[in-house]
Amino acid sequence: MHPSRAIRGRRSELLAGRRVIIGISGSIAAVEVPRIARELIRHGAEVRAVMSSEATRIITPEAIQFATGHPPVLQLSGDVEHVQLLGPGEGRADLLLIAPATANTLSKIAHGIDDTPVTTFASVALGGGVPVLIAPAMHADMGRNPAVRENLERLAKWGVGVIASQSAEGEEKLASPEEVAAAVLHRIARGPWAGRRVVVIGGASRESIDDVRTITNESSGETAVALATQAFYRGAAVEFWVGSLKVPVPPFLPHVAWRGVGDLLELARRHRETLARADAVFVPAALSDFTLLARPGKIRSSGIKRLELALNAAPKLLPELRRLAPRPCRLVGFKLESGNDAPALEAAARELLVSSQLDWVVANDARVLGTPETTVLVLSRNGSVHRLAGPKMEVAGKLLDDIGRAVADESSARRPPAPAGRRSRGGVATRSADSSPSR
Repeated sequence: MHPSRAIRGRRSELLAGRRVIIGISGSIAAVEVPRIARELIRHGAEVRAVMSSEATRIITPEAIQFATGHPPVLQLSGDVEHVQLLGPGEGRADLLLIAPATANTLSKIAHGIDDTPVTTFASVALGGGVPVLIAPAMHADMGRNPAVRENLERLAKWGVGVIASQSAEGEEKLASPEEVAAAVLHRIARGPWAGRRVVVIGGASRESIDDVRTITNESSGETAVALATQAFYRGAAVEFWVGSLKVPVPPFLPHVAWRGVGDLLELARRHRETLARADAVFVPAALSDFTLLARPGKIRSSGIKRLELALNAAPKLLPELRRLAPRPCRLVGFKLESGNDAPALEAAARELLVSSQLDWVVANDARVLGTPETTVLVLSRNGSVHRLAGPKMEVAGKLLDDIGRAVADESSARRPPAPAGRRSRGGVATRSADSSPSR
């Protein structure tokens, strides 16, 4: 068995049955392609590659064959490889990823020049409606060249996705394998979350005592990061509102920061339109139940043997979110208890489900705080109850899949039947003139 097959699906099966073509152009960043290919394979993809002659000066075809399990296309032949892999019919690839994309290659594509195998593959993909992503890599001054910027804008107008490069040491370096894989997952996602709007509110609140001290809790925010990441993988447009975190936010997830419960409530009210348009709002945030009036400056500690703080009940977020995000938005709350047995945990979750008019509640015990794995109890307002366990990233994916099935079922139940005039003679629904093309 080829080594590439041994790692297939290790990370997820979200790309199982999908074929991705990587077009490799002549940047020194081509040495990173094996890592990108392996990351895609870990999500289940079949990966094939096509190389320009300049790329073969940077990395050998044998290295690419080892990484993907297939010999790369080095030149076009009578087998019309560009048509076989990207043309219509059985076996057509799901996406063309050009990584790295040099200034030369992306500019040729933008002007319809196909004098290398990579640019010819791009011509077929663009002409045939195959999704295209490019991951630029070049010197920073080249990236600022007006012609290059104009060409990138032109490609973006054509629907080509641009994976932002990493600015470092005067270079526009190739995005990391994880970022590239996330972009691929997001672009060709299928399932109930693809194209939906999701808001994830996570992290710990920090309530100020004075200008330098706060009251907070032991939440790491890892569950929130996992949920936002998995929703992005599944094709959702994700808004991530973050409090205090002990884990990094992936670069492909833009986020808005909040500090305390009051800040978060203000943020929610400012973005009421975002909440009202959302298909789902997940709230794994660890919010303070009590807050206090911060004292100005820094409280002196010298000579003080006792300091009393007056804590007041904090306003509750979930009822306000339900008001700002009425149904059909799905509101998913999280309930953390400490030391309760299973029946008590379920009872507390059910009480929250009813009192805050939630659609789902995810409940767990404080013992999972700061640990890489979790066990959660999931309750829905239709009465279903089940448990999920495992690493937090996997549990987040399972939770989204479980809720996603319910979302799809609800959407199907509400969808009216297609008018008779919208059907072809073969009984297959046809697309109206103003519909968007499928991907």
